[in-house]
Amino acid sequence: MTLSDFLDAALGRLDWNALPFWEMVTRPSASSIINGLIASGAAGIMVLGTLVTFWALTRHKLWGALWRDWLTSLDHKKIGVMYIALAFVMLARALAEASVMRTQQAVGLGGGFLSPEHFGQLFSTHGTIMIFFMAMPFLTGVINFVMPLQIGARDVAFPLLNSVSLALTAAGAALVMASLLFTPFSIGGWSGYPPFTEIAYSPDVGPDYWIWAVTLSSLGTTLAGMNFAVTIYKKRAPGMAMFRMPLFCWTALCVSILMIFAMPPLTLATAMLALDRYLDFHFFTNTGGGDPMLYANMFWLFGHPEVYILILPAFGVYSEVISTLSGKKLYGYTSLALATICIAVLSFTVWVHHFFTMGQSASLNAVFGIATMLIGIPTGVKVYDWMLTLYRGRVRLGVPMIYAAGFLMLFVIGGATGIVLANPSLDYVTHNTLFLVAHFHNMLIPGLLFGMLAAYTFWFPKAFGFRLEEKWGRRAALSWLGGFILAFFPLYGLGLLGMPRRTVAFFETAYLPFTLTALVGAGLVLFAFGCLVAQFVVSIREREHRRVPVGDPWDGRSLEWSIPAPAPEWNFAVLPKVETRDPFTEAKEQECAYLSIEDYEDIEMPRNSAVGPVIGIAGFACAFGLVWHIWWLAISGALLGLGATLARGFVRDTVRIVPAAEVREAHESWLAQVHATPRVTRHEENTPANLGYAIPASQEEQS
Repeated sequence: MTLSDFLDAALGRLDWNALPFWEMVTRPSASSIINGLIASGAAGIMVLGTLVTFWALTRHKLWGALWRDWLTSLDHKKIGVMYIALAFVMLARALAEASVMRTQQAVGLGGGFLSPEHFGQLFSTHGTIMIFFMAMPFLTGVINFVMPLQIGARDVAFPLLNSVSLALTAAGAALVMASLLFTPFSIGGWSGYPPFTEIAYSPDVGPDYWIWAVTLSSLGTTLAGMNFAVTIYKKRAPGMAMFRMPLFCWTALCVSILMIFAMPPLTLATAMLALDRYLDFHFFTNTGGGDPMLYANMFWLFGHPEVYILILPAFGVYSEVISTLSGKKLYGYTSLALATICIAVLSFTVWVHHFFTMGQSASLNAVFGIATMLIGIPTGVKVYDWMLTLYRGRVRLGVPMIYAAGFLMLFVIGGATGIVLANPSLDYVTHNTLFLVAHFHNMLIPGLLFGMLAAYTFWFPKAFGFRLEEKWGRRAALSWLGGFILAFFPLYGLGLLGMPRRTVAFFETAYLPFTLTALVGAGLVLFAFGCLVAQFVVSIREREHRRVPVGDPWDGRSLEWSIPAPAPEWNFAVLPKVETRDPFTEAKEQECAYLSIEDYEDIEMPRNSAVGPVIGIAGFACAFGLVWHIWWLAISGALLGLGATLARGFVRDTVRIVPAAEVREAHESWLAQVHATPRVTRHEENTPANLGYAIPASQEEQS
């Protein structure tokens, strides 16, 4: 075997051409140098960030704690936090890419600085990251953290599966990040439509990166949906009937069902596309007897329920935030729950509205146009119920409420443009223009991202035991609102003027004022993200002045606020008994919220397991090997994952017992702290006096 043969076997298709700077070194030109510097800078930032992280962990001897307390932990709260941390990392990259694209379009009159291929990679990675590796991990992390606490459970139904779900999602995200260092990524967009992504038109590794990253993510999401659904069905506290669950749990349940039924079509579509590319199948190639529309139907059988997978958890967050920060019961609880169910069911009936311009009959378009419009009815019910909850409430305009108020205004505008697009004749005019991009972002940024940021601020004290700094949080929230409006409202005008989406350059001078305004908005969005980073740093630095050990800083209404902050590993010393929809509020009003417990019992908790991280590493290795045709690595990764799964089957010591004495000591110590802590009014919520012992709204009004 020659050296060349050995390298081919060891590295597959991976060679010097994969490095982001190689083209500008070997074939220098103005375009290759500019694009090479941008790509190399992005790769350098990723490498530098990785090295700094490794150095910090080594310098402070945190590897053991990271492995023991986090990566191998099966605690649903820690897994939820890790999901959210992953989402923030990926959000940073996606925002950077969006800013580069906006800059290109701002100077794109007659040219610009990005090559079409580089621009294609940017919009493909941006969309893929924001959907699969920012939005999905964020909402999955929030559900993971909050839902078991709200239903009075100690953990999710399958703690180990929870860890595996996180690991698969992280492996997919790592594969996308690896494409910064070993280029290129796909230029086929976040939907990966064939025939463009078939081997004949995209012979490079870009579509393979997309296929395997999305496949890993979709597998993790499907498993998470199964886990959450079983948890809600089987792990509710005594007395927690379905119509006593907080609204967030209703949205979590509907989202779980959507995950179970919507993700498999995507997994199957990416698997079939992989078979086309790797084994010369012809599922989606017309010349071989296939049909690209088969892929489109399968993708959007996932894609449109996916929109509601993203939106519904945020609806649940807004329900909790609006009710709590207005000091009122949620208006129209039953109608909100039924509206959630209706949206989940209708989400499977509208996917063909993505094909209004593809040649099917007018009658079919009409059916799906009507179905699309119908979703506006339960959504409108929700908006009116939220507004009626705010009506005559004692509204505190904290950071979560700022996001909620911005959402109510902006989401209604986005929904109205959705009704416009639901009309097939109007969709025909605006299809594939920036009007559609504006609508899509108008729904997902206020509807998903603002909701997740509100959740992050709202439940952060429960996760870490101290509140986030308020001033930087307000700056971030207001900047997100202003930045979104400036960045995306001009796109409605550009779409009506006829500017196509995914356009790297243009020659119509009328577009320029709109693209420049959108660039200002993108800058303000970057500033908003910087404010979030500053808020986090300042909050950690000042955490001793922001601690809320009692655990109820906002006068919460549901069970998660009835326990210490941060919540103990076992969540509840004794599982609560639920008799009303707002059990914690009722307990506080009846002065029985913080009572001693007579009989403590041993608590059974899952032991840590390395199976999740090992499967994540195996999944990444297998996928990276498949991308670059490094067959030994792909096979080794597959065998490692299979081996870890089989080995887990022989493990019998999977739980540990927390003695009743330990639970008693922790709980009684917390109760003593509660009784020694002064209660605070709403006006003191953002002061050091707030130690998490809020005066209930009804008692404050009486006093």
